[in-house]
Amino acid sequence: MSRHGKPQQRQPLLLPDTEPAGGGRGGTATRRRRFVAFLAISVALVASYHHLATAPASRYHALFLSLGNNDTAAAHLRALTLRPHVAGTEANAVAAEYVRAALSSFSFPTRVTPYSVLLSYPIHRSLSLSLPGRAAAFNFALVQETYPGDPYSEAAAEVIPTYFAYSASGSVAAEVVYANYGNTKDYEYLASRGVDVAGKVALVRYGNLHCEDMVRNARAAGAAAAIVYTDAKDFGGAGAKGKRKWFPDARWLPPTGVQVGTLYYGNGDPTTPLWPSCAAGEDCERLSKEELDGSAAMPGIPALPVSARDGETILRAMGGDAAPTEWQGGEGAPMYRLGPGPAVLNLTYIGNDTLATIENVFAVIEGKEEPDRYVIIGNHRDAWTFGAVDPNSGTAAMLEIAERLSKLEKRGWRPRRTIIVCSWDAEEFALIGSTEWVEDNMDMLASRAIAYLNVDITVFGPGGFSPRATPQLDQLIKEASKMVQDPDDPSQTLYDTMIRHHPPIDRVAGAGTDFAAFLQYIGVPSLDMSYGTISGAVTPLASSNIIALAVEDYPVYHSLYDDYVWMERFGDPLFHRHVALASVWGLIALRLADDEILPFDYVSYTSELEKCTKLVEGGCPGCPVSFAPLHKSIDQLGKAANKIHKEKMMLQAENWSLKTREYTVKVRDINDRLMMAERGFINREGLDGRPWYKHMIYASSDQDDWGTKAFPGIVSAIDKANKLNTTESWQLLQHEIYRAARAVSKASAVLDGRLT
Repeated sequence: MSRHGKPQQRQPLLLPDTEPAGGGRGGTATRRRRFVAFLAISVALVASYHHLATAPASRYHALFLSLGNNDTAAAHLRALTLRPHVAGTEANAVAAEYVRAALSSFSFPTRVTPYSVLLSYPIHRSLSLSLPGRAAAFNFALVQETYPGDPYSEAAAEVIPTYFAYSASGSVAAEVVYANYGNTKDYEYLASRGVDVAGKVALVRYGNLHCEDMVRNARAAGAAAAIVYTDAKDFGGAGAKGKRKWFPDARWLPPTGVQVGTLYYGNGDPTTPLWPSCAAGEDCERLSKEELDGSAAMPGIPALPVSARDGETILRAMGGDAAPTEWQGGEGAPMYRLGPGPAVLNLTYIGNDTLATIENVFAVIEGKEEPDRYVIIGNHRDAWTFGAVDPNSGTAAMLEIAERLSKLEKRGWRPRRTIIVCSWDAEEFALIGSTEWVEDNMDMLASRAIAYLNVDITVFGPGGFSPRATPQLDQLIKEASKMVQDPDDPSQTLYDTMIRHHPPIDRVAGAGTDFAAFLQYIGVPSLDMSYGTISGAVTPLASSNIIALAVEDYPVYHSLYDDYVWMERFGDPLFHRHVALASVWGLIALRLADDEILPFDYVSYTSELEKCTKLVEGGCPGCPVSFAPLHKSIDQLGKAANKIHKEKMMLQAENWSLKTREYTVKVRDINDRLMMAERGFINREGLDGRPWYKHMIYASSDQDDWGTKAFPGIVSAIDKANKLNTTESWQLLQHEIYRAARAVSKASAVLDGRLT
């Protein structure tokens, strides 16, 4: 990576000029005493500097933890969230320059990498409700309202009107069918009740699926259009209607709040799938508009997000059978009915899918001993609105880490390996910035990247430390979390609160946020983390950070109200959670950058795969297939993992008084095997029907692009075989078992370090 700017150089030690003979006060003796004293101080300073410069890395790591600053994190977040900054807009370019300038001020070489990519914005939206016997239709305003005294009311005028990116343009007038949370089982239930969705407008509510999956499911069921709303039961707070409080008086989403999002069912620039895009003015291959329109990754039908108030208005106008109890709303809500009709919705959406420039911002801290090995930390910068929680709580924490690292450098620290700090653009549209950069640098990253450490959302409330990672990072996460005090309970560490989670460390998978390209596309060990409610404790919300991010703690997700005021009142009033998360995030990066032997543990990875295999196999009782190939390959992985663990212990136990070439070669060999083992889980052809997803162990479900699945190819094949029960479907399942087994065997061979 090229660098712009250069680091500050150390100034040489200068002695003061000698006074002229007989000049000044005190004469020659005084001048001599002063000079001797100056030399003594200088020697002490040099000794102190030498002590720091030669200090073990652990001392710098302890110093890093002491440098956290609540005010710094708060100041960065306030500056980043002054205006809404959707990717491709002038406001987001200003945010990019803020991040670049901040990183540059820390004396790090910085650079900006632009790409011209397909983004999507609304031109026109309208929605009206008609009822038989009524002459006039009711027109929905489709506006998120500000509140009296809102300090961001003027800036709110810059917020892009509520919409779904990449929605198909068109007009639909049809009766409404209520489909609950919009998953496949909900549509199966409607079919069992004789409710025909074909040609209708599907009304669904946010819940445990992301909007792209909900609209895909509506289209698959034959719907002509889809409306997605935020139900007050899930997002509006508990209590009877009229007694509820919402933002700014409580954390809950106001009645006019709308959750926006993207409908593109893929990663990266839609015009350059599986290959990198290029900057404006450069020539690169792109799909045509006709090819895009015919792509299965596009939603294919018009869709709009609406508020709880608008959703309830539609539901009040519907007839048909009463919906099941679990499909109903909260206290004070009307009776939800299935439809169809008699309400008729007239929906029009016209979008502008256009090439626009996005900017990834980077800073590089070059390693001293192994500059060709990269520890990468990243967060995305673009937001649907103000983005105080998602994503700029992460941006603020990342800049706070960078400032701490700058202070370490001034005290003599330099990482063993290179640290790259990344601020991604256009994540909200389809993980575009990170995906294009990974595709652009795929071969170099595949041979040099140690790990990718992501934080999308730093904090969304109380509740504890919530990491998710590939298993070889588990032990490192535990060790680092034991070094950081829990901000909500000073008597405990982040580790203490983390282990109360079930599981303590979740798994990264799918396309939830920017780790996807690193893990799913090229097989780089990855993690993502945040501070907030325990995963799965309450109603889940498909999030770009934690798959079971609690609605209760972050109901303003992707809405107008995700601003600095919400964070200051409800997310992290003291900004101590920001600092704690930055501390553990940065410490993990420092360990990976400075430890002589990489702190990876594949013994725990083996145990994790054994558990996953039992779960998957248990989900297919009596299936006419054999899981023996997978069990055998995992046994091989266990032997290779134990072998390299013993090699590490022996190397560290031996008395190497001098770091000989033999020692250096051994360390490099072990580290290369530890680094490259994750690449073994990558299959060039990718998952069946989803070639971008190449990781055979961890990926999303093909029914939920953000849900985590172990052995996703096998799980998908089991589902198909159970439905079809044909010879071909069972053969496909056996094939997927062999594919997963081969991936595990490849990783085993890398860890073992020997050719067959």
